[in-house]
Amino acid sequence: MVGVMSFKTEILVTGILLVVIFILNSLTKRAIRRFGRTSAIDMNNRKIIFYLSNLFFYGLAAVGLSLIWGMNLKDFSLFLSSTLAILGVGFVAQWSILSNLTASVILFFSHPLRLGDRIRVLDKDFDWTGKVEDISGFYLFMRTDDGRRITIPTNLVIQKGIEILQNHDTDSSEEEIIEN
Repeated sequence: MVGVMSFKTEILVTGILLVVIFILNSLTKRAIRRFGRTSAIDMNNRKIIFYLSNLFFYGLAAVGLSLIWGMNLKDFSLFLSSTLAILGVGFVAQWSILSNLTASVILFFSHPLRLGDRIRVLDKDFDWTGKVEDISGFYLFMRTDDGRRITIPTNLVIQKGIEILQNHDTDSSEEEIIEN
């Protein structure tokens, strides 16, 4: 039979696939840790990226294993399209969850906002000025100048303008020089 692998070949290819997935996942985690340290990103924020990375690699492994062990490509594509249609309807109904997770990834990799920064959220209706205490998968936690602790969804942080008034990297000796 053409296209049918023997049992020993399936085991060998399965082992190779799992080793490759494990190595790629480890290299990705190492790169995320390195990027997180050089960018002074909190470990809690890195955990979100680790979770998404694991989810991607486990999904890739599941697809590879199902194809290796004989799932018909036509049946697999039907299953995948049905699953994606259901997920699509669910995400459209809950678009804010998806947009908050996406915004958290964007904040992690490319936004200059960091923990400890003193910021102002540029909004015509609210005057939110204070210090960034935490950034999670869904919210930015901020302590305002008047002592309130507010949470802002991460998708609003991306949509609204953010003015960074003082970076957390500023040394106290530099602050004294600036004041004098």
